[in-house]
Amino acid sequence: MFPIRDHNPSRGTPFVTYALIAANIAVYLVTVALFSSEMIPSQVYAHWALIPANSDPLTYITSQFLHDGLLHLGGNMLFLWIYGDNLEDEMGHMPFLGFYLAGGVAAGLAQMLADPGSPIPMVGASGAIAAVMGGYLLLFPKAKVDVLIIFVVFFRIFPVPAWIVLGIWFVLQMVSGVGTPSDQGGVAYWAHAGGFIAGLALTLPLWLRMGGPGFWNRTHGHPPHPEATYRLSPSTVPKVRRR
Repeated sequence: MFPIRDHNPSRGTPFVTYALIAANIAVYLVTVALFSSEMIPSQVYAHWALIPANSDPLTYITSQFLHDGLLHLGGNMLFLWIYGDNLEDEMGHMPFLGFYLAGGVAAGLAQMLADPGSPIPMVGASGAIAAVMGGYLLLFPKAKVDVLIIFVVFFRIFPVPAWIVLGIWFVLQMVSGVGTPSDQGGVAYWAHAGGFIAGLALTLPLWLRMGGPGFWNRTHGHPPHPEATYRLSPSTVPKVRRR
């Protein structure tokens, strides 16, 4: 079950979203070039990754642009591309940038509070992107998100309301965070959960300015503009077959 796109087109050009995607890709390519030396990874992580046991305040920002592999990078950038443009539309370019970075810092703090003595480096944009997902849920809970379902040899795309996709994702992070030992490396579940909650909180003032519950009543939880349609989406138009 993997989201691949939403039906919520941006009304303007999301320059900051594109710039963040480009910056993450550029940093990854630079680190791949540096990783040709066996000593470089430990040096990069020691200086720029967020290490709770010895957290330099600057690393709360720099760690957001480091990724541990192509799949790690690709998954994060896909989620940013799906959800980031719509928040940038509503917030404006520079406020969205501040929101994104603040969400990443909040995610790092959540992971540090979960295990303040951990020597395990934390890298990746997923905490900041979790904040974007939290903000998206507050503003567009019923926006359609196309989800790719893969079951053995079965492949199918289904449009699912955002509150289901994002709600399930958040619950999985919480359950996984509780069930995973804090001293074990891998996915930073508490960073994801903390970033998501921070995104909800940071978007709340915007939601209230837009009318709060009144905004939901006007839009019924859908985007306040026509939704996108795709060729693979089911059609309600009856088929007429040739005789």
